[in-house]
Amino acid sequence: MLTIDQIQIRDPYVLPVIEEGNYYLYGSTDKNIWGKGTGFEAYVSTDLISWEGPFTVFRPSVDFFADTNFWAPEVYSYRGSYYMFATFRRLDNGFLGTAVLMADSTLGPFEPLSDGPVTPASWSSLDGSLYIDAEGQPWMVFCHEWQQVADGEICAVRLSGDLKEAVSEPVLLFTASQAAWTTPYVSPRFPERSNFVTDGPYLFTSKSGKLMMLWASFIDNQYALGISESESGLVTGPWIHSEQALYRNDGGHGMVFHTFEERLLLAIHTPNRTPDERAIFVELLEVDGEWSIGHP
Repeated sequence: MLTIDQIQIRDPYVLPVIEEGNYYLYGSTDKNIWGKGTGFEAYVSTDLISWEGPFTVFRPSVDFFADTNFWAPEVYSYRGSYYMFATFRRLDNGFLGTAVLMADSTLGPFEPLSDGPVTPASWSSLDGSLYIDAEGQPWMVFCHEWQQVADGEICAVRLSGDLKEAVSEPVLLFTASQAAWTTPYVSPRFPERSNFVTDGPYLFTSKSGKLMMLWASFIDNQYALGISESESGLVTGPWIHSEQALYRNDGGHGMVFHTFEERLLLAIHTPNRTPDERAIFVELLEVDGEWSIGHP
């Protein structure tokens, strides 16, 4: 058994399975996620304290469309199967893209479902996240990478019912600079321009019925997490951003889940450096429409 501080992981994603009494932890688990990709591992816990694993849940075939940067797997129960949304760097053009994989069980093995990424082929896109709207329409919310567009974007695209492909053009929801809490990211690769990062969008509905989004960026070149609200209650927004970051202590790429005791926990990784990144779980509190971080 392992404790959470013994597991090197980025972009943590927790899937609670009530029927089993188990929490499944997925994430970017390669020792060096900036290089060649190995695959994804998962861990299992009954109490979020002691974890079994790692369990191998994905390994690429020899003809897989990517061999570098295997990032941010998110796993959803949908129509009786399990679907993984994960980011990979394409071999054909070098751009990042989010693809959909499928398995019959939480521990896989996950196999490609989509024909390569479902994000636009000419875009460098990452961190696709599934959202099912009130009419049952599946959407993928994702980032159009700042390295390609300077002011990183959060976009959404409708998916087919089987999640195999996009069935609409992407809709721009907002750019990173529109939030008051973000600051320009100073990049040695692009020193001549003003860069704003978008990273790790995740949608959820608050206890008061509001559609919320977590997403990460940078404040003074330190990783941070913000929260936004859809004014219309629709994925297309418009999105209203909190004035201050929700978490700014070198952590981000967040998601939320309910424990079996009905606490709402926020999962992020911190610090934002390899190989020191670890998952942490803290309570996410909503009081009179204001959001704050509570206790672990």
